[in-house]
Amino acid sequence: MRIRDLLHIESKYAGRVILMWLWQAWRGNRLQAVINAVIGLLEVIVWLAQVWAVQHAVEVAEGAASGSVYGTVGIMALFIVADFGLHIASVWVKNVLGIKAQNRLQQRMLDRILRSEWHGKESHHSGDVLNRLEFDVSSVVNFLTEIIPSTLSVGALFVGAFIYLFCMDKMLALVTVAIIPIFLALSRVYIGQMRRLTRQVRNSDSKVQSVLQETIQNRMLIKTLESDDTMVDRLESTQSELRSRVLKRTKFTVFSNLIVNFGFAFGYLVAFLWAALRMSAGTLTFGGMTALLQLVGKIQGPARNLTKLVPQFAGVFTAAERLMELEENPLEEQGTPIYFEEPCGLRLKDVCYAYTPEEGNVVEHLNFDFKPGSCTAVLGETGSGKTTLIRLLLSLLKPQQGMVEMYDRRTAEEMNPLMRCNIVYVPQGNTLMSGTIRDNLRLGKLDATDEDMREALHDACADFVDELPHGLATICTEKGGGLSEGQAQRIAIARALLRDRAIMIFDESTSALDPETERRLLQNILERKDKTIIFITHRTAVVNYCDQVLQIERHHE
Repeated sequence: MRIRDLLHIESKYAGRVILMWLWQAWRGNRLQAVINAVIGLLEVIVWLAQVWAVQHAVEVAEGAASGSVYGTVGIMALFIVADFGLHIASVWVKNVLGIKAQNRLQQRMLDRILRSEWHGKESHHSGDVLNRLEFDVSSVVNFLTEIIPSTLSVGALFVGAFIYLFCMDKMLALVTVAIIPIFLALSRVYIGQMRRLTRQVRNSDSKVQSVLQETIQNRMLIKTLESDDTMVDRLESTQSELRSRVLKRTKFTVFSNLIVNFGFAFGYLVAFLWAALRMSAGTLTFGGMTALLQLVGKIQGPARNLTKLVPQFAGVFTAAERLMELEENPLEEQGTPIYFEEPCGLRLKDVCYAYTPEEGNVVEHLNFDFKPGSCTAVLGETGSGKTTLIRLLLSLLKPQQGMVEMYDRRTAEEMNPLMRCNIVYVPQGNTLMSGTIRDNLRLGKLDATDEDMREALHDACADFVDELPHGLATICTEKGGGLSEGQAQRIAIARALLRDRAIMIFDESTSALDPETERRLLQNILERKDKTIIFITHRTAVVNYCDQVLQIERHHE
């Protein structure tokens, strides 16, 4: 029988596939898991020794065994100190190695997302993705490095306590464990329902984060539209859905725990009655009864923990599934970058592309040659396919018919992601990231010196940076906050110039500049004549500097 059938799991992935993914996620974190398991086993040994020490001390105190009361108490103190030390070690491992494990998985997931193919229409909201990278990663790492190792120690404690109790009272040991299979059988029904409820809660939590993130990112727009109340109401609506689903899961959890705890409480009362009857009959000492009841508790404790493992197992399956969904996009072609001789060009040969069959072709039978060393203006009305053209040239999208070809005087190859190293792209709008101006420029060239940066800033007509109080160390907030749109555009162009590649694509990158600044900037970019430059533009001033024009017509069915 398959795992998903056994556990009644409704999932888009087979249970064995999820387990294989979890096994892969465990790589690099196994040292922490092993350390936690060893600490847990040592804690079991120390605890069983404490049970013996307590029983021995009580029997010495009542005269049922020979020895020194001070000595037995000293032994108890020794085991207590050992338990205290193991607890400190456990906390240290969890906090120091645990955050490293979480960081590793987040890095792996982010790297996978960045290297995957891009299709222009994201299937997950960025707030949902962040929610998964934070909370679902934490859930998976905690399960792999904490829950599984602790389960091993719980199992060891159960076996050790059972053997100890069995040696003292065979009948009571068997009665105590007889109820456990019943609860394990009930967990088969429990886990399917818990997985469904947990998935609903996690999805609602992602919706809440998505609304919060989008509202904060667009605060200025919301204020100007006077839509404050609308966005707060939207947040309340998604939060209400989350509260409702949390309440439903909580009711189910409370009811399930009530049944489980009632069963364990009943079992403990039976054990207590049995021990009391034996003690009154003189077949059990007071120390023996103390030890016996401790052992019963320690048998029930692991069993209780095993029942708690069921919702944790359901939770980690849900978390793993949500992270696996982020990896559904196939990876782009990976390998060594393919560089071409400068200058090189790009050719479009009968290129067609449609995002969906229903929408029809956005780009249809397009042929054009961006010749090496040329400067081309790409014109077209809104919706004509200019953005799609850029994505095709950058190999973010692959033509569904025809081909994009990169070539130099020696060779020509069909465009693929490994050739992106020959291109620098300046998107439209403000594309600066939080950090200093120096940090933003170094995205173009990691080893750029301050002198390199100032030269690029000069060519981009961004000498104003030196006039700022902190110069290159000036802090930009998110989306280049603190700078004007025109200043941000010029810094982004300087970043592209630092990258210094054979083909440069500018997407409305001078739209926020005044005519004089735009003129000087274009002269600086075009004066060397050693680059193939493509301007996506509506501005006549830009067209006048170009030696060829590509007019894209909007395709009509």
